[in-house]
Amino acid sequence: MILLQQLLFILLGLVFGSFYAAFSWRYPRGISNAKGRSFCDSCKKQIFWYDNIPLLSYLFLGGKCRNCKKHISFRYPLIEAFTALGFLCLFNLFNMNIFLLLYSLSVFSILILIFIIDFEHKIIPDYFVFLGVLLIFLFLFLTDSRILYPNIFAGFGSAFLLLLIHIFTRGRGMGLGDVKFAVFGGLLIGLKLSLIWLFLSFLTGGIAGIILILGGRARLKDQIAFGPFLVIGLLFTLLFGHELLIFLGL
Repeated sequence: MILLQQLLFILLGLVFGSFYAAFSWRYPRGISNAKGRSFCDSCKKQIFWYDNIPLLSYLFLGGKCRNCKKHISFRYPLIEAFTALGFLCLFNLFNMNIFLLLYSLSVFSILILIFIIDFEHKIIPDYFVFLGVLLIFLFLFLTDSRILYPNIFAGFGSAFLLLLIHIFTRGRGMGLGDVKFAVFGGLLIGLKLSLIWLFLSFLTGGIAGIILILGGRARLKDQIAFGPFLVIGLLFTLLFGHELLIFLGL
């Protein structure tokens, strides 16, 4: 029975991942998802349903559009596969509590969309941040209101630290989208884990920046989207943050 449920969540992850891939491409371009079926980015031809099966269609078509034979971006199967993996992991963690499972899937979905859009366009839409803040606030209010106010303080405290960086660097080192996202992240993980989260985010961002500069993919003056590293740091903190606190004796 558990294997069938795991398979179901993998399939759900692939389906939702396909939607997130299309949505994250359309949203920054102001294209409504209500405008019909998916279309090829190159030739603009509509994609038939049998060419739009998550992951499988990409493999069967050899990564090329059936109409124009141009390569389909690898972002689509990558997002689909990662979303399926995330859905499976969350099911394995929270399958005994359906309310917590739905909550974690919703937060994970928001994080995926923020990661993709900021990585590709260097913007963090306010809509996703505010939606995430509202979702976390309601969850904490309904389940454990004792940590609600400390978590709110963690959110605004994290945002204040990033705001200082934004001010001192005149927006070059940190965007206001990152500052707003810090409210979301701090509210999600709480006061003790916030410093670990920010440290991991700066660490991964710094390492990636050095690699890009050494590889000739970026210069010192280039702006690199920090939102993806905030998301990566947040996921690492959610998975291993408490173990790190124990290791550090905090």
